[in-house]
Amino acid sequence: MSASTPRVAVVTDSTAALPTALTTGLTVVPLTIVIDGKEGREGVDVAPADVAAALTANRPVTTSRPAPWVFVAEYERLLGMGYEAVLSLHLSAKLSGTWESAALAAADFEGRVEVLDSGAAGMGLGFGAVAAAAAAGRGEDLAGVRAAAETAFERTTTLFYVDTLEFMRRGGRIGATQAAVGTALSVKPILGMQDGAVVPLEKVRTSSRAIARVVERAAEAVGESTVDIAVQHAAAPERASTLVDALVGRLAVREKYVGEVGAVLAAHSGPGLVCAVLHRVST
Repeated sequence: MSASTPRVAVVTDSTAALPTALTTGLTVVPLTIVIDGKEGREGVDVAPADVAAALTANRPVTTSRPAPWVFVAEYERLLGMGYEAVLSLHLSAKLSGTWESAALAAADFEGRVEVLDSGAAGMGLGFGAVAAAAAAGRGEDLAGVRAAAETAFERTTTLFYVDTLEFMRRGGRIGATQAAVGTALSVKPILGMQDGAVVPLEKVRTSSRAIARVVERAAEAVGESTVDIAVQHAAAPERASTLVDALVGRLAVREKYVGEVGAVLAAHSGPGLVCAVLHRVST
């Protein structure tokens, strides 16, 4: 089969918040966001700005995973188009039930669909999905496409800063004790991903110091490696611009992507989030 005829379809979910330029060769399944009791699809009906406005106004915001039948329909559609197999890559199973829904759906397809837990969020998932799509575009088989995704996940570091841990506490993404400490001391928490979970790395007193420490930690994580970077934010474009400029000035950056984090992650992080995702493309 020629490289122009992929054998494997690649599916991911909307929490990656991929820039449009990076979605080629990917099927993106949206999660659901509920604002004031009204449901909408992430990235289709509901934008991050809608979530930020609702949270700022203390209006109720909840999120939910796609139902297994949604994945079944997508897998059937793709296999019906002539793909030999499907690789489905999703938000960390420790943060969402999306992986579980996809895995339940995959059980109907007798090994033709594999589901991979990225152990990541945002563009931490996105870089792996892009690598998988590129491998599929080269005509790789399912094992080769999966290996490309796994390698990308291993080479990716995620660091982020939030104004408060309160929204993560509400959503069960971080412990109540950690949230209480952060609120009581009015500190600015820097967090990361470890084994698929959100973990606090350190706390500083100001947002400017937090951004500086994200840059320093990024430099420690990637060393002299050439990297692609993604800076994603929740209602904090100026903060994101400051961070990307600092990263470009400090690291060997090949490509950079700047944009809003997905509405689902914005709902759990709250306004003010800024996230740096670093993907090592060479060592």
